[in-house]
Amino acid sequence: MRRGLGLAGLALLLVLLLLWLAGALDGPALWLEAAQRATQERLAGAIRALRGGEPGALAAFWGVCLAYGVLHAAGPGHGKLVIGGYGVARRVPVGRLAGLALLSSLAQAAVAVALVYALVAALGLARGAVEGTAEDWLTPMGHAMIAGLGLWLVLRGVRGLKHDHGHDHGHEHEHGPGCGHAHGPSVAEVERVTGWRDAALLVAGIAIRPCSGALFVLVLTWQLGIAPAGVIGAFVMGLGTALVTVAVALMAVWAREGALAGLGGGRVARVLPLLELTLGTAIALAALMLLWRGA
Repeated sequence: MRRGLGLAGLALLLVLLLLWLAGALDGPALWLEAAQRATQERLAGAIRALRGGEPGALAAFWGVCLAYGVLHAAGPGHGKLVIGGYGVARRVPVGRLAGLALLSSLAQAAVAVALVYALVAALGLARGAVEGTAEDWLTPMGHAMIAGLGLWLVLRGVRGLKHDHGHDHGHEHEHGPGCGHAHGPSVAEVERVTGWRDAALLVAGIAIRPCSGALFVLVLTWQLGIAPAGVIGAFVMGLGTALVTVAVALMAVWAREGALAGLGGGRVARVLPLLELTLGTAIALAALMLLWRGA
């Protein structure tokens, strides 16, 4: 039963991938973009109502922020690719991957707040200048970091394949507890170090590209003198984004365990480096393509 559920997750991921490659998801993507634009107009109306002191305006404003965050995350974007690809490539526990997805979304809101208050509050720039700065400088930096994460996964995959190949040929001496010398860090120690490196690149690569809706909200609420509501609204928007990215994280783990279901420990050890190599290559290529298009 458990193996069947795992295989179902893998099948669902493959179907979605095939639909995307065939262009069958273009229609829903266009609908999401239109819904996002309409929700941004509702955001402007909710901010005006909030500025006018209408009853219930604050709760309504934050509700629209949450909805915008969901729509923003559900549309085209590299955050889902990174979370999903990393979750399939690395055997990360589901709780940790979901936590990274949540942290990335909230960090994205924090970057938006920092950018707006650095450029608008300190320098007095207009919203167009803020969005231009995000698009011209922060977006390429984010793509470069994501490409770095992909290349890091490729390197780990290659090392894993070489390590497995070396073990297939045996060793000249037995590595036992009494062999008298150390053989480097343990697997657990290596996983902790590389896990922190991966997490830092993943979170920074996603967070450094702030949501345009959050920038819109932060600038407008600052100009209207209701900045605290806008700051909280940006983080509520981040929670809306997290609802989607956490769902992607869960699906990635579901698909990964489906792919590994029924494999013995030795076969899993051989498959995992291949997953890292394949998904790392896909992530790096996608990020480099986005970087090239933006150049």
